[in-house]
Amino acid sequence: MPHHLNGKVALVTGASRGLGKHISKTLAEAGAIVIVNYANNQENAQNTVNFIVSDGGKAVAIQGDVRDEASVERLIKQAEKETEGSIDILVNNAAGPHPVLSIEELVWQDYLDQLDFFVKAPLLLTKAVLPGMKRKMAGRIINIGSEVVQLGTPNHSNYVMAKAAQLGLTRSWANELGSFGISVNMINPGFIPVERHEGEDMSEYLRGVPLGRMGVPQDIGNTVLFLASDAGGFITGQSLSVNGGNTLGI
Repeated sequence: MPHHLNGKVALVTGASRGLGKHISKTLAEAGAIVIVNYANNQENAQNTVNFIVSDGGKAVAIQGDVRDEASVERLIKQAEKETEGSIDILVNNAAGPHPVLSIEELVWQDYLDQLDFFVKAPLLLTKAVLPGMKRKMAGRIINIGSEVVQLGTPNHSNYVMAKAAQLGLTRSWANELGSFGISVNMINPGFIPVERHEGEDMSEYLRGVPLGRMGVPQDIGNTVLFLASDAGGFITGQSLSVNGGNTLGI
């Protein structure tokens, strides 16, 4: 079954760099018109658009703080105006800093900061795109999670907690929205080196990966594409680890 998205509109949050940039490129290569969402760095977002357009794809950069309700409403309205259609595919990828903090160092705000990105933002965005998806009786919502929920990574409990909450809402929404032809899934990347990891020593992590290599952003882009396409149409409520087997046995 071909993984084509001709005529579809995809919104990828946090798409100005990192995984979001490559997810956007992969969806555009499959024929989708991609909304490259960014919070602050317009130059990086435009670079992502250029990266897509230079290869024949279609994309437009739209600013929006996905944690703010009014900003999300503006983002969706502008996206629908730019594409003359509604959102068919929503990829909740945006994230903020997730500092290394011990229990003794943590305060409640550290947990709320992560929930803003991984629970509040997906809620606001999903509510904003649902009218269009329900009219079409079709849609794809793909949450970008993390392997940390299975690993229980120490000194990151605020981040792990928020990603675990994201898994819960994925499963609940899948049950709630299935009758409308809308699937909801979660992809859990392993350690995928992107721009911000430049110069980091990855040898210790790599020793635990059965496939014997580090992941690349395209691995995540390909998985998003599969779930967004007709090939993934009978999959919903799932949590899929894309990490070379790093969480085997957990």
